[in-house]
Amino acid sequence: MFWWIVATLAAFFIKGLCGFANTLVFSAILSFGSSNINITPVEVLLGFPTNLILAWKERKSIRWKLCIPLIVLILAGNIPGIFLLKNADAKSVKIFFGLVIVGIGVEMLLRERRPQKGKESRLVLLMVGILSGILSGMYGIGAMLAAYVSRVTKDSHSFKANMCAVFLAENIFRIPMYMATGILTPVAIKQAALLFFVMLAGLFAGIKSSSLLDEKAVKTLVILMLILSGAALVSGELFAGG
Repeated sequence: MFWWIVATLAAFFIKGLCGFANTLVFSAILSFGSSNINITPVEVLLGFPTNLILAWKERKSIRWKLCIPLIVLILAGNIPGIFLLKNADAKSVKIFFGLVIVGIGVEMLLRERRPQKGKESRLVLLMVGILSGILSGMYGIGAMLAAYVSRVTKDSHSFKANMCAVFLAENIFRIPMYMATGILTPVAIKQAALLFFVMLAGLFAGIKSSSLLDEKAVKTLVILMLILSGAALVSGELFAGG
């Protein structure tokens, strides 16, 4: 239980600070002793209220024109992702997505030297939405979505608002799907209940810390978390395979 508490505090501190990457932190700490199929349902139960809290807090910055297409595409990708989580050995998929996320993060870090708001491409939106849905259905990971939303939002408030609005809708869909497929068990529900107040402590500490940082520092932190997220995906699978 000790490592579950550590993972929850660390993951939801990062969630409050950056608006995402909680799943990767949570999974990275716990994956050496537990499998994804045991970690992911607990994390989604803990993540749901955090997305609700952050989306409500930043609700004035939500852009539904951006969120609604992403929600539809991610839910479409969730279905194959959930069945892959239950039935497939998805190591190579996880490594591929990790490398892509690292590449996106490095490109964004370099682009910060000549910052400009990215353009919203329908083709990129389609690809990111479906691939993010698959990755989220399998592992609950939204780093690829974060890379896209970071490109097309103007500040950290807008980033958090739109990320958490999409995640909230995705959680509402994914929790019943996990229940229907037997991934979400009474044991996972009990574990999440035991960690609920630990999650709140981490989340509000992260929110408070984010208010003390300037906008550029938060943006740089988001990008660094993207790179670390992708690296954690790849290294975790390579280490497990070794």
